[in-house]
This record gives sequence, structure tokens and C-alpha cells, in this order.
Amino acid sequence: MDVFFHSLNALVMIGLPIMLGVIFVKRLRVEWRLFLVGAATFVASQIGHLPFNSFALPGIFEFLGFSVQQTGFPLIGAALAAGLSAGIFEEGARYFVYRFWLRKERSWREALMFGLGHGGAEAIILGGLATYGLLQAIALRGADLASLLPADRVAQAAAQLEAYWSMPWHASLLGAVERCFALTIQISLAVLMLQAFTRKQVRWGIAGVLWHTSIDALSVFAFRMWNAYVAEALIAATAIASLVIILKLRDFDTESLETAALPSAEPPPPAKSIPAADADDITAEQVDDSRFV
Repeated sequence: MDVFFHSLNALVMIGLPIMLGVIFVKRLRVEWRLFLVGAATFVASQIGHLPFNSFALPGIFEFLGFSVQQTGFPLIGAALAAGLSAGIFEEGARYFVYRFWLRKERSWREALMFGLGHGGAEAIILGGLATYGLLQAIALRGADLASLLPADRVAQAAAQLEAYWSMPWHASLLGAVERCFALTIQISLAVLMLQAFTRKQVRWGIAGVLWHTSIDALSVFAFRMWNAYVAEALIAATAIASLVIILKLRDFDTESLETAALPSAEPPPPAKSIPAADADDITAEQVDDSRFV
């Protein structure tokens, strides 16, 4: 049964964005190309984001006195710094894609597919890692670790395997649950960034960076301060708020506004005319009727 829930976790992470992509293509009539552009945007953002987090962020933490191992201000500062890092790199990449790549895709429904691709790529990559971890755990289950690993790593590997297989079923599914929330959040961020171009106001892009920063900072703080369940509950709340953002910004769909502004294709009704006659034959009643034409 434990293998089933671990497998289900990985399957949902990989399959959910693909399933939603199929629904979006059919219902919203958008192209898979936008999903792939979103996926490429996420990957491109991580080319700078991951090295920054690995090499620069620890030095920033040390310089400012931040720490994820402590409580109070050090933890709050670390959470905000980590969140800001994600917000700048990911939303910065999204901005440049809108600015230089998706120059004609300016509708709400296209933003949904673009955001789904961004969050979907993250979910699929994490699902692949979860699958790899499961296969490793299956291969090492019951194996003689001393014959496979260096002596200094045997105890650590045994503890990790024990924790993996003794995990409650609901804990096994936390990754899939989080990806469900994250997809909604990523779509809302794509819609927010779109407003910077459709409304021509940079504040919407800044709002996207701050929203991303807040969500990531909140999740880091809650996970370190309390536990994964509290963190997921708070992420669920931000996902609901993200859904509200998506729906509220649907009205400002430039494509629908342009369609509404087009003139009607139907010709105007013919004007009522008075039959041709000599001036002497036009009666007072006909003159009165002509006022209402």
C-alpha cells in the first residue's frame, strides 16, 4: 500500500498539468505552444535562480544574520529573502517572455495556458524526481546497504529509507497536493504579469513579484516554524486567493474588448421615404410622418 501512495503522488504531479492542458486546449481553444513556452520560461528562470540560491543566498543570509534554523527575525528574514529570490527570477523571466516572445498573445485565456506551462514544468520535474526516489527506495528495500554504500553513509541511508517507508499515506501525497495549489498560483501570476502589458502599467508586474515573494516566504516560514501540514494549509489559502485573482482579471481580456468594439456587420434598416411626387402633391400628413424617419 505504501508503494501505491508514493506512486500516486508522482503520477498526479506529472499527469495533472498534462490533463489540464488537454482541457484548456479543448475548452479555451489555445495552443500547446503556450504550454511549452511556459515550461521553457520556468526552466530558463532556474538557470539563474538555482545557482543564486546555492552560492549567493547563503552569503546574504550570513551577512544579514538570517537563518532558517532559528526563529523570530532571522527566520522571517531568510523566508523573505528566499521568496524574493524566487519572485525576481521567475517573474523576471515571465516579463521578458511577454515582452519579447509572446508579443501577440495578450488574452486572458492565453495567459492561463502560459501559466499552466510554467507551473506544469515544475510539477513534472518534481514528479520525475519523486519517481526516481521511489524506484531507488524500492531497489534498496531489504538490500544489504553495507555492501552497496561506503561505511560512513550506511547509517544515514538506513534512516532515510526507514523514514520513507514509514511515512503515513497522507504525508506521501503532500507533494501532489502542493502541486495542485501551485498550478493555480502560477496561473494567477501569469495573469497578473499580463496586466503590465494590456494595461501598460508596470505596477502589475511589481504586484506579481510581491505576490510570488509573499507566497514563497509564507511557505518557508510555516514549514520551518510549524510543520508541513500548516504550510500546506496556508498555501491552500493563497491558492484560493489566486483563483479569485484569475477570475477577477478575466473581465480585462483585450481580445473580448476588441471584439465588443467592432461595428455590427448587419446593415442599418432602410430609412422610411416618401414616394416621389410633385411638390403640390405632398400633404401635411406626409410632412409630419417624415419627422420620425
